[in-house]
Amino acid sequence: MPTSAIDSLIFRDIFGSPAMREIWSDQFRTQKYLDFEAALARAEAAVALIPKEAADEIVRVCKVEKIDFDRYAKETLTIGYPVLGLVHQIAQLCRGDAGKYCHWGATTQDITDSGTILQIKASFDLIARELDRAIAATERLVREHRSTPMPARSNLQQAVPITFGFKMARLLATLRRHRARLIEIRPRIEVFEFGGAAGTLATLGDKGLAVQEALVRELGLAQPDIAWHTERDRIAEAGCFLGLLTGTLAKFATDLKLMMQTEVGEASEPYIANRGSSSTMPQKRNPISCCYIHACAAAVRQGVAALLDAMVEDHERATGPWEIEWITLPDIFTLAGGALAQACFVLEGLNVDTGRMRANLDATHGMIVSEAVMMGLAPAMGQTKAHDILYAIIHDPATGDKSLEEMLLARADVTADLSAAEIRRLTDPANYLGLSEIMVDRVLAGTVG
Repeated sequence: MPTSAIDSLIFRDIFGSPAMREIWSDQFRTQKYLDFEAALARAEAAVALIPKEAADEIVRVCKVEKIDFDRYAKETLTIGYPVLGLVHQIAQLCRGDAGKYCHWGATTQDITDSGTILQIKASFDLIARELDRAIAATERLVREHRSTPMPARSNLQQAVPITFGFKMARLLATLRRHRARLIEIRPRIEVFEFGGAAGTLATLGDKGLAVQEALVRELGLAQPDIAWHTERDRIAEAGCFLGLLTGTLAKFATDLKLMMQTEVGEASEPYIANRGSSSTMPQKRNPISCCYIHACAAAVRQGVAALLDAMVEDHERATGPWEIEWITLPDIFTLAGGALAQACFVLEGLNVDTGRMRANLDATHGMIVSEAVMMGLAPAMGQTKAHDILYAIIHDPATGDKSLEEMLLARADVTADLSAAEIRRLTDPANYLGLSEIMVDRVLAGTVG
């Protein structure tokens, strides 16, 4: 019976996806162990370390459907590691004496780590595809809203005008950096482990490196420069990447949650009947995907911390930290994939209310562009004096519902330096977008890092 959210019949497709769960399932992991054992047999036969007939027989039986999982589970519980019980079954399934050549010169961690790397590789393939989906959807929003004005916010207060395209272009640039990071880190992470008991390959004599070189061709993974049984930076780096990626997704989700507030209403998750509805308040549309993204990202961050802790391993083979990875990796990859899937859903169907964006810009009656007026006055009276005048005008209790334009026109010290037409131009938020559109174009063109 499932006991975690990622395996729950109720929650599993909220916090993960079938494809990612399959990669981190017992069946998939066990098949990757078997794939390594088969690849090892072929590699060792290629350098005449074991008979080719034995290698062929080992390859024949290395199929997950041939494994008795009840027996495998019991042996793993007794032994404490998930490889020797599997090797026992492979050897017994082999015809003749081929089984004695199974796992030749290897150690448990060689198979476990290499299987984990194969799982990470498959997971990264899936994440790369989903990340491209997110990038494509974000780019569409950037292009569509390149010039759509809206308020920027600082400390949850209106700051100055920007465009929604500018806001989304920042997300687009960040997602592209994550894609570049993923491309850059994969060759460093996707490296198999094969070193024997303490990493020296002593059991294979002078053929150890030749076997490693053959394994490169068999596994599609890179050859290690030296054993990494207790050097866990590759695994930790994979986790840190997921932490960065989900952190970005959670930042986007946080912004959207705030934009979905009734009083703001500038954007919202895609509408699906009953999605995000309340059991007692029919009017509500809760930011449900954003909530899931936030929760997934928070759990991933905790998992990343655990992986960093797992780096602190003793000597050449460790006593405990390694097993942290077994617990943590399935969770954080599944949750990261779940967050990314939720983000793709939101981005591909995001509802944008440009009218509310404009209404919110106008809500302060021009106060949002007080900086523009300050800079308009600065050449004549200096920025500090201009700031003080604007501050006094805006925070005067007698201001009432007057617009900034009206208050400025009533000040002789302002109209002495600015004409009515200039005041009208400066107090229109749409005229104070800075380089928003130019920066959007730079992101879309991909001309800067």
